[in-house]
Amino acid sequence: MAAISGGKSYHHGDLRNALVCAAVDLATEGGPERVVLREAARRVGVSPTAAYRHFEGRGALLRAVKIHAQRALAESMERAAARAPGADDPTVAAELRLAALGRGYVGFALDHPGLYRAAFCTPRPACGEEWAPPGRVPEPEPEIRAFSLLTEALNALARVGPIPRRARPAAEAAAWSAVHGLSLLLLDGPLRRLPEQRRADVVESTLAMVVSGVRAD
Repeated sequence: MAAISGGKSYHHGDLRNALVCAAVDLATEGGPERVVLREAARRVGVSPTAAYRHFEGRGALLRAVKIHAQRALAESMERAAARAPGADDPTVAAELRLAALGRGYVGFALDHPGLYRAAFCTPRPACGEEWAPPGRVPEPEPEIRAFSLLTEALNALARVGPIPRRARPAAEAAAWSAVHGLSLLLLDGPLRRLPEQRRADVVESTLAMVVSGVRAD
């Protein structure tokens, strides 16, 4: 999704998409807290009234940003997996893919902290705003593709590798918890001050533990 530069006026075309692009820019700059419908309208160059024809309020706009951010996170994981080295041994290849997906997950969080936070925010209407007009049911939460990618990688590993039967049902939640928790520790927790090389070592150690953990009996 292309970004809208600050101050660029909107003249024609898809106003809804332009507003989402502006909101994505806001989230990139300062996380979900920066996403405000009036500010997105100002950046696109339209009135708040025009913006409200496409979004009932901040909650609806932020939800669109959340969906965009989750897709961007999954794309980062898929790019990392595409760069993973190949292996003749199918078990090793599946393990390398699982680790690469986790690397792409953490890498996205570190490179795009504002969007990463937006990907897991809870959109809420601003004070005085309706969540949706009367009679309209809010859309359900979309599937989180990042979690699906981890699940698919674990399924592939289970087909060729020694994942214990009792470990498989919870393995995707454990893997997701590892990469998500590490991302938050590196962004907002005590690990945020680690020097670059030490941070890279921690990421690789965590990914190695994820891979070894799912095959341990």
